Amino acid sequence: MSPNHRRVAVTGIGPVTAAGIGVDGLRAGLRSARSPVATVTRFDTAPFRSHMAAEILDFDATDFVDAKTARRTDRFVQLALAASVLALRDAGLTRRGGAGESGVGGSRGAGGIGGQTSAGHGDPNVLDPARTAVWLGSAMGGIAHAETQLRAFLERGARGLDPRLATTTFPGAASCQVAIHLGITGPNSTNAMSCAAGTMAVGEGARLVREGLVDVALTGGAEAPLAPVCYGAFAALRAMSQRNDAPHESCRPFDDERDGFVMGEGACVLVLEERSRALARGARIYAEVVGYGTNNDAFHMAAPRPDGAMSALAIGAALRGAGIGASDVDHVNAHASSTPLNDRTESLALRLALGKHADNVSVTGTKPFHGHALGASGAIEAGITCLTLADGWVPPTLNLSRAGEGCDLDYVTGSGLRGTVDVALCSSFGFGGINAVLALASAGARP
Repeated sequence: MSPNHRRVAVTGIGPVTAAGIGVDGLRAGLRSARSPVATVTRFDTAPFRSHMAAEILDFDATDFVDAKTARRTDRFVQLALAASVLALRDAGLTRRGGAGESGVGGSRGAGGIGGQTSAGHGDPNVLDPARTAVWLGSAMGGIAHAETQLRAFLERGARGLDPRLATTTFPGAASCQVAIHLGITGPNSTNAMSCAAGTMAVGEGARLVREGLVDVALTGGAEAPLAPVCYGAFAALRAMSQRNDAPHESCRPFDDERDGFVMGEGACVLVLEERSRALARGARIYAEVVGYGTNNDAFHMAAPRPDGAMSALAIGAALRGAGIGASDVDHVNAHASSTPLNDRTESLALRLALGKHADNVSVTGTKPFHGHALGASGAIEAGITCLTLADGWVPPTLNLSRAGEGCDLDYVTGSGLRGTVDVALCSSFGFGGINAVLALASAGARP
């Protein structure tokens, strides 16, 4: 098949979020229409102006990997591993020579991870290690472990340092550890492009599949930024909400009283698969990745370009890549960070890109459900958008009581919106002026 005709299907979703773990857990969390944001329990936030976050309270890495791997990895890598295991399990894919449920998880000794056996050769439900990519994003990498190691160094000197510090904290540890755990020898990368990292990973992973470089790609993002210095750095920017007396109401996308984002942690991995391969093995297809656009504002490290021009061009690039027009878009899962500048600029960018059709598009911001998990946010939101396309239900924008100035789109509120969604956009805008947009289509939207 010509690479130009290769289509990219999403056949597995692996979310690990404060709203829920696994597809069923995430669905339930979204349908509850409740924000899990609460006062931080992991460390003392007294020195800072902000005191809340979207923590994942029920995550145990040993539910997904062996205890030795869990001990030797930072939390952001544990989240990436868990999300990958969940995504492959959801897709019904196994690894060659693997062990454990659906062939993923388990220990190296138990499964011979990546064993070069002939077992399952030619079976479309078995990954070809060389024809599978791992393409992730993480803005901060292992910053939490780095913070604990700095304290250890100050208290005990060089003897207090973890000898694995260098290989544990760099962002690439996420994709590399997933590859090691699953025996995947194909293309591998973890980008660190701030809040757009996860979205960019999905877009670039889709390109690998579309161009015929791989048949399957594990794509997404992972982030575990809830550590004192990292949290404090964003608090010092005065970028985070200070609605400490009502944490569950603090993340307020597009609302007139929004006062900043709420930090979260989490991961989500999508299994992207060449569509004819997915159909041949009878896989469930949640959606197709049909377009991707990315560029840079070239304006400011921490503020969006006020006119929204480059964000609008990124949206346009995603539409052109998909071969569709503005009038084909049904829904937008917005970046919607709940900051005064971003939400207004994003609304402007959508109007610039979609024109009059912007009034006919349902827009939602889901960060009240999972917090702003920095480099993982776009991947989590892409997973949610895939569920929207598959289920025909758009989750609500929680805590939106009255739209703020310049925020004049058709926002979904209340208990969500039911109905057919054929084409959706998922957008992310990050530090440094990074803009990234995915165009996704329902499984039945294209013949």
